[in-house]
Amino acid sequence: MKQLRIRTLAAVFIVAGVLSWAGARLWNAVGTLPRVPLAAPIVLALIAVVLLATALSLRARLKAQRERRPGAKGVDPLMAARAVVFGQASALVAALVSGMYGGAGVFLLESLEIPAIRDQAIYAGLSVVAGIGVIAAAFFLERVCKLPEDDDSDGGTAPAA
Repeated sequence: MKQLRIRTLAAVFIVAGVLSWAGARLWNAVGTLPRVPLAAPIVLALIAVVLLATALSLRARLKAQRERRPGAKGVDPLMAARAVVFGQASALVAALVSGMYGGAGVFLLESLEIPAIRDQAIYAGLSVVAGIGVIAAAFFLERVCKLPEDDDSDGGTAPAA
């Protein structure tokens, strides 16, 4: 399984932001701009909380397992792998959605004197912040579930006799 790359997430964010900004300009010229839902930052924040709670739970269970505490509940490797995949997928979607709302929010900055547009810009900004929270939680979850590095310097091959 490949690790998340910040460059990939940043590229998705920037491309989605630019396309969203251009789409918002075009849409505004044709008619009214779609609204940024209040639920967008709330849903992203909930996803970040779920990822963080999963990471903290797995970290505590792995620590108890390493310390060989009596009654320590082990971590199923398949469950940890599923958690990491969920985190990676969430980070990619959060980068896309945050870029989309970020681009729309930048467009809305032109008309902050109108209260309804100001509210939409605030919701867009909160969505970007919550999306960054999802990405940070996904990186933390991935770090918690990472296997220890091998100290073997020869790539895991058996030494020649």
